[in-house]
Amino acid sequence: MVSAAVVGSLAWPGAAQVVRIRRRRVHTGTGAVQEEVTAGVTSLPPERAAAARLLPIIRRHWHIEHRCHWVRDVTDGEDHSPVRVGRIPQVMAALGNPVIGLLPASGTAGSARAHRRYAAHPWAARARIGLHREN
Repeated sequence: MVSAAVVGSLAWPGAAQVVRIRRRRVHTGTGAVQEEVTAGVTSLPPERAAAARLLPIIRRHWHIEHRCHWVRDVTDGEDHSPVRVGRIPQVMAALGNPVIGLLPASGTAGSARAHRRYAAHPWAARARIGLHREN
């Protein structure tokens, strides 16, 4: 459900629509069903993005969230990092981006295993992107 009616009452600059999303997930291992209702805010006006247009946009967002940010948060433990001063968090994230990009081509079963492999063998990571150690 999408509504532009409540937008005027929001203290959210640029808000054009409020979205209510119903999700239903089935856990592949247990078969347990989880249902939830969430809300979202978008700056896209109704004439540019009706409900049918917003659904693929939201799904794309969650695809990115699960493919990239989940790796950062869970595998890399970025949220638990004590590094929080100045630009250091951005630098650390920038250094992690190439590793995340290497994961699909790593030839290992999981991203955690690939992280450990590249951490133990940084020259393997460099070779994967075409940088070779010179004697």
